[in-house]
Amino acid sequence: MLTCLCFFKHEPSFAQDTKDATVRDCKSTVLEFYKHAKAKDYKSAYRPWIVSFKNCPKSSRMIYKYGLKIIGDRYQKASGNQKELESAFIDSIYAQRVQYFPENLGKVYSDWATSLEKRDASKAEVFEKLEMAFQVDPSQMSIKNIAKYFQQIKDANKDLDVQEIFDTYDTALEAVNKKIEIHSKSLDVLNAKKARGELFSKKDSLMFKNNGINLRGLGQIEGILDMILHRGTTVSCERLLRLYKKGLDKHSTDVKWLRRAVSRLNSKECGDEAIFSKLVEAYWKVDPSLDAYIRGCRILDEDQVRNVRKVKPSIEDEKDPYKRAEYFYRIAYGLKHTNKSQSLSYAYKALKERPSLGKAYLLIARLYASSANACGTDEFSKRMVFIAAANKAEKAKEVDPSMTSRANKYIKSYLANAPSKWRIIHFTSKEFQINCWIGETVKIP
Repeated sequence: MLTCLCFFKHEPSFAQDTKDATVRDCKSTVLEFYKHAKAKDYKSAYRPWIVSFKNCPKSSRMIYKYGLKIIGDRYQKASGNQKELESAFIDSIYAQRVQYFPENLGKVYSDWATSLEKRDASKAEVFEKLEMAFQVDPSQMSIKNIAKYFQQIKDANKDLDVQEIFDTYDTALEAVNKKIEIHSKSLDVLNAKKARGELFSKKDSLMFKNNGINLRGLGQIEGILDMILHRGTTVSCERLLRLYKKGLDKHSTDVKWLRRAVSRLNSKECGDEAIFSKLVEAYWKVDPSLDAYIRGCRILDEDQVRNVRKVKPSIEDEKDPYKRAEYFYRIAYGLKHTNKSQSLSYAYKALKERPSLGKAYLLIARLYASSANACGTDEFSKRMVFIAAANKAEKAKEVDPSMTSRANKYIKSYLANAPSKWRIIHFTSKEFQINCWIGETVKIP
């Protein structure tokens, strides 16, 4: 690969610039190029910038932020060999940024991959930077780049190493969920401030807006990964069970592998209890934690409801409300088929601990929708259950912007089953009482 030294050979004024740098203060050169670059006068910014880049590499991140804009502008205007030299210099800027400011490298490598792709670099070069970004912190990658990386991993391993596909999926999702939790906690603080009637500062307003934007973006990643993952037969129950049966002996003491295996079989609702039971028992043996107990409660004790009551005091002993909420949510999710009213109860326990847990509202929406026939006595009352379900899905994205993309799909589906306008205008009341275990009054649209 060409280096920036090759580029400098095409800059006859640079030798004089480096001599000037001995008497020019780094701060002044940075301020000088910053003034021009901020105004998008990249031609005037170039000379003080290149002095800063060569002689003051540690002085400011602005050297790299605006350097990419300055040299990017030159790259766009160049042609032939000069364009190749400018392209090589862009790579040098990224490399020096990594060397002197090794923070947020997941984003840096992700942006570098995007830059390489725009400059028609080879797929191998782009993938190399995507892999570096993923290894550092997948949550800092752009949504498109996470999808591209995962697609390449799947394409390369679908007939060779399915475990690699699952590991990549799980690693990405775990990192993203941690990022979502960080933004959610920040948003919860601001929402509490808003609820108390306190005025937002300019900084609060910007943070509120940015948290929402970030959460909506991060919330799309799971759906995109799922879409890629479910193409073909990669995640069929048959293949999953075969994979975990084969891998259990090798990973019998690997907590991460066991946790992910139990979680995936739970979410896929694969029916082979024998393999699932062995996985749960192995997980419980190496990690006798509350997490392991809840994930496998239907295996560890035949009476699931009694099992849930048994674990409740331990959950309440947990000091972190976010963890308590997650435990209650998992119990609610585990009960969704066997006991809907109990599932609803635990979903609300989760929301009491963490009011911004949007997935709990989505679970409630699913519980409602799946009970439309059981809770309605005629067509109108059955269809009104879907209105209640849509309301819960709306609430999910209201309290948790990361649920926006998923909630919108639920809402569209539920409203498609709502009562027709003809039936609504012939109903005199403004509200409707849904009976059975739901017991909720909803407004008639």
